[in-house]
Amino acid sequence: MKTAASARRILDTLEQDYPGADTELHYRNPYQLLVATILSAQATDAGVNQVTPELFRRYPDARQLARATSETLEPLIHATGFFRQKARSLIGMATALVERHGGQVPPDMVALTALPGVGRKTANVVLGHALGVPGLPVDRHVLRVANRIGLAESDDPEVVEQQLCQRLPPARWTRCSDVLILHGRRVCKPKPLCDQCSIQADCAYYQSGQADAPVPRKKRGGPAAPRRGPRHAPRRT
Repeated sequence: MKTAASARRILDTLEQDYPGADTELHYRNPYQLLVATILSAQATDAGVNQVTPELFRRYPDARQLARATSETLEPLIHATGFFRQKARSLIGMATALVERHGGQVPPDMVALTALPGVGRKTANVVLGHALGVPGLPVDRHVLRVANRIGLAESDDPEVVEQQLCQRLPPARWTRCSDVLILHGRRVCKPKPLCDQCSIQADCAYYQSGQADAPVPRKKRGGPAAPRRGPRHAPRRT
């Protein structure tokens, strides 16, 4: 795994590649970002941004959202997927904000993760982007890219968060997540575009030669693929 000095050098390069790196969710205050991040589970940021203007018009704060019903909320968020579970999470979250925090989003990891539908990733997004508290959200892109480069060694998002935080000063935590997410979306995809990567010389995956390994062809014929089971609701993120 990379040293702290190597990690900072790698992120310096990526920050130059993505100078405007930031969350792509649209929001005006911590409440809006919290709602949008909950909706972003198993959905694209662009898709969430399409539904939130009307949602925030109807429910501009936690007190209004706490009074919502599933029947009125679900049609507004249907396009984000898993809308029934998300509606329950949003109403439960808003109710808890009103009852425990006077309707305000608390700048505290423990308090945030105690809210319905809010896990460490969501809490870190809100802390780092809307509340000025250092936080390092680890989504699937950060998990993949950090392990490939050698900045982390774990399939557990919380462990990866700890490993990255240990190598960086708190002031860089949120920015680190933002640039790794963009790098994962644009270059270090599931099938990486290594020829377009600016950190080849520091990347454990590239240096191992895996980038040049031929992709095995799928066999034709054979037994049919098993049928998929029912889709499950998104986990707390």
